Amino acid sequence: MIPLSFAQRRLWFLNHLEGSSATYNVPFVLRLEGPLDTAALDAAVSDVVTRHESLRTLIVEDSGGTPAQRVLGPQEATVPFRVVDIAASAVDAAMHEAACEGFDLSAELPLRTTVFRTAPQEHVLMFVFHHIAADGSSIAPFLDNLASAYAARREGGAPVWEPLPVQYKDYTLWQQQLLGDENDPESVAAPQLAYWRQELAGVPQPIALPLDRPRPTHADHRGGHVSFELAPELLARLGKVAADRGATAPMIAQAALAALLQKLGGGDDVTIGSPIEGRTDEALADLIGFFVNTWVLRADLSGTPSFGGLLDQVRDKSLAAYDNQDIPFERLVELLEVERSTSYPPLFQVMLAWQFVWSRFELPGLRVTPVPVGTDTAKLDLYFNIIPDASGRAHGRLEYATELFDHATAVKIVERFVRILKQVAQAPEVSVADLDVLGPQERERLLVEVNDTVEPTLEEGLVAAVARQVRATPDALAVVAEEESLTYRELDARSNRLAHWLIDRGARPESLVAVTLPRTVDLVVALLAVLKSGAAYVPVDPDHPQARIDHILSDARPVLVLDAALLAEAASAGHVESAPAVRVAPDSIAYVIYTSGSTGTPKGVAVSHAALANFLAAAGRRIPLSPRDRWLAVTTVSFDIAALELYGPLVCGAAVVVARREVVVDPGAVVALLRRHGVSVVQATPAFWQMLLAYEPGAVRGLRVVVGGEALPVRLADVLAGEALEVGNWYGPTETTVWSTTAEVVVGGGVSIGVPIGNTRVFVLDERLRPVPWGVQGELYIAGAGLARGYQGRPGLTAGRFVACPFGGG
Repeated sequence: MIPLSFAQRRLWFLNHLEGSSATYNVPFVLRLEGPLDTAALDAAVSDVVTRHESLRTLIVEDSGGTPAQRVLGPQEATVPFRVVDIAASAVDAAMHEAACEGFDLSAELPLRTTVFRTAPQEHVLMFVFHHIAADGSSIAPFLDNLASAYAARREGGAPVWEPLPVQYKDYTLWQQQLLGDENDPESVAAPQLAYWRQELAGVPQPIALPLDRPRPTHADHRGGHVSFELAPELLARLGKVAADRGATAPMIAQAALAALLQKLGGGDDVTIGSPIEGRTDEALADLIGFFVNTWVLRADLSGTPSFGGLLDQVRDKSLAAYDNQDIPFERLVELLEVERSTSYPPLFQVMLAWQFVWSRFELPGLRVTPVPVGTDTAKLDLYFNIIPDASGRAHGRLEYATELFDHATAVKIVERFVRILKQVAQAPEVSVADLDVLGPQERERLLVEVNDTVEPTLEEGLVAAVARQVRATPDALAVVAEEESLTYRELDARSNRLAHWLIDRGARPESLVAVTLPRTVDLVVALLAVLKSGAAYVPVDPDHPQARIDHILSDARPVLVLDAALLAEAASAGHVESAPAVRVAPDSIAYVIYTSGSTGTPKGVAVSHAALANFLAAAGRRIPLSPRDRWLAVTTVSFDIAALELYGPLVCGAAVVVARREVVVDPGAVVALLRRHGVSVVQATPAFWQMLLAYEPGAVRGLRVVVGGEALPVRLADVLAGEALEVGNWYGPTETTVWSTTAEVVVGGGVSIGVPIGNTRVFVLDERLRPVPWGVQGELYIAGAGLARGYQGRPGLTAGRFVACPFGGG
């Protein structure tokens, strides 16, 4: 029994695992114009198969399940050869079907030949190899042998060839002997293995790419492709750049791809697979077989190198790879004990192949033209294949995994790759960080179109907007908590009286009043009163840890701490019910919210009246309310999102239903409150919604749901969207006034932070404050009317975090 080569062993295993798939089919198609002698062609194919044992080899298993090569004799080996009469319009579909037909390697020869006859002197000749028997470099000897055999058979003779010095089985046995004992320092294998161990130690896996869908548990290997061309002028310039640094065109392509992968979010440590011919002995040069090996380029893009420096690195690593190419990739993966996954291949998920120009193939009396054809399969996430031709241009093809990428995304990836090649051809010493992968239209979309959010704001401000509702519907319900409720008239009167009392005790614009009250109607009254006094409030949840409360009060240094005792004192003071005559500038502070402290000491974020008014106007357009609506407020007042559930209804004439703290943590009590008050809108975190749905799956039916404050799990999103009247996912840091972006949630639509709200702009930028491509990770920058004034009392921290917008505007 003849063992398999290391490369064959991996393909046999994958064929065994996946069954008779087309993943490793290698189709090759030629268009023939002129009088074709099909009988001579059939005989010529048989001649080539007779000459090359690899094309008449089956893969069989012994009794222990170990695979081996079984070489059939020339008389046993009959290559499938079909002549099909077909309309020219149907050829593409027929070729595709033939290319996608799998091989049973234990019973079928690894080559099929089909001639599609579309007219008496017009044919399409299609060969489909299995990769286990032939690699890309095998095509040249195959065509050369086929041409001479066809010429001989056409003349009624047989080809006369010099015997091949070796066959593929000899290579297989030689490979085992060449490598020697991997533990023997004197062997070929030991030092090469040591090199790769060091080179590939700790490779991050898998590479981060701008996927359109999450990576599945098991890759299905379905693929699509995008074709592209590199013009002769571009190739010539790249060739000169390469020659100036002692490199080659393939090395430039590898360096450009490494730079692209970094730009696509792959990080500074990226790996790219590349084929290496593997024909290290001259005796193998004209042999058909699976010799190609794979090497891994590990590119270090840290420290903002120049492209020239990156190219030098690629050149040096390429040369080192050639010196250490005898270790088969499959064996290397085994010896490195790389963690295996059915979701992605080991060590690299992106590959680049640069194939050299084939000599022109000719058949007597025929005009021969190559025809591209694919198999709709993908071995990797992304596989770039570039083939220069005799005219000086190069034909490129990107094969991509369709379960990961949409076709439009693959097209963009190709465009970015070519764009980088054009830039480095003109300026090879450009910093990799300065390479621009965005086209003009994409840049316009990211910077302008997405951020075209100009909308009217609530110019009158929150206090005036509530006063307008008091005049319009004075007797409508405004606030309800437990058994107490207030109409708009009553809310206005109580908050006015308290505002006068606060003014008497030093409340004025730019001063701070801490409010630490339980969740009753008095809480809403107090917050509105502070705003009416011209001061800004600092909300303090009395149920929070005393250490946090003490920190907030000592850091904010309010002129007053309004608690239940002071509120009772104010109620007996007998102030007038008319509104205070206080004028507050739009940029004056409305409130100061302290961050959670999860990233350090809690910081007070100062939000202006203008920012709050803009947010309420934007939210009101996306969550329109009427006087019939009831909004259940469940959020602690010390969390900035409470502003929406408290003020959103009040500026629209709707009512706020304030839930006590003990109710918020009891799903049964929440459901009862929803039903008792006919609640129509609720804003809460995903944790709250999970708690509520676990108690009663139908609790959200008929509700308009607002989700925010935490990442929304996809499964929860689908459940909410399937039950609720509508669902919005909102996102924004405290520093940009509650929420900055919003997305409608629909079943099966996934989860995103959506688009910016009114008068807000969002940018995803790299470390140099330049926009990254759509779908690529970066830092989120937010600009616009929602920006807070900064951190209260911390000008240095404010200057470091509230940076000037690199694209102008606020």
